[in-house]
This record gives sequence, structure tokens and C-alpha cells, in this order.
Amino acid sequence: MGMNVGSSGSDEPMMDVNTTPLIDVMLVLLVMFIITIPPVKHATKLDMPQNHPSTITKPPEVINLVIDFDGTYYWNGQQKTLEEIEAMFEVEHRKDPQPELHIRPDKWSKYAAVAKVLAAAQRGRMDKLGVVGMEQYM
Repeated sequence: MGMNVGSSGSDEPMMDVNTTPLIDVMLVLLVMFIITIPPVKHATKLDMPQNHPSTITKPPEVINLVIDFDGTYYWNGQQKTLEEIEAMFEVEHRKDPQPELHIRPDKWSKYAAVAKVLAAAQRGRMDKLGVVGMEQYM
């Protein structure tokens, strides 16, 4: 009968080596390594826009166009006809910067009155257009 070293006669594997202290040491070395690495500086040159206070533009002119419940148009508070408004669009669209057109329809105004103004603004090449006062419809 031969002598089996490290076994007690059965097929059980020999005792495993305890690796917990080895892992602890490796983690400590890893942390030390990370701490001692000099921080890498990635320098990227960016051409950012410079803010020049001399180039501050004044806010654009605003045209308030109110459409009353009976289809009456008010251009900055003055009552106008649709034909007068169309002629004014022809003048206003050439300005630089172009004025902003703020259309404020009354809650009870007919859709046709609003649609006529929108069509006239499109024909008059008014680019900056917005409908304001929408909170009354909520």
C-alpha cells in the first residue's frame, strides 16, 4: 500500500488556501496606486464666443395686434381695417430687425377674423409672429 500525502484515505481535496488576506492587500495596493497617480490633464482648446458689451442689441420692436370679439382690429391700440393692416405689414417686414407681431385674439372673436390676419401676415412676409393671451382659453 502506497502512502498518499495530503489525503486521509478518501477522495476529499486538500484544504483551500484562505485568499481573503491576499484580496485585502491587493485592494489596499490598488487604492494606493489610484491615489498616487498624477491627475491627467486633458487640455482642449475651445473657441468660445466672447461677450462684448458694446454689441448688445436692443430688444426688437413689438406690434400688438388685438382682435376684438366683433372682429375689430387694433394695431398698438389704434383701430385699423384689414386693408390698412396689410399695407402696414408691407412696411414693417422691411425693417431690420423685423418687429415681432403679437396677435391677441379676444376669447369670443370669430376664427375667420384671426385667420384673415394670419393670412395677411403671411402675405406681408412677417416672420416673427406669435399668438399671445392663450391663458384665457384654459
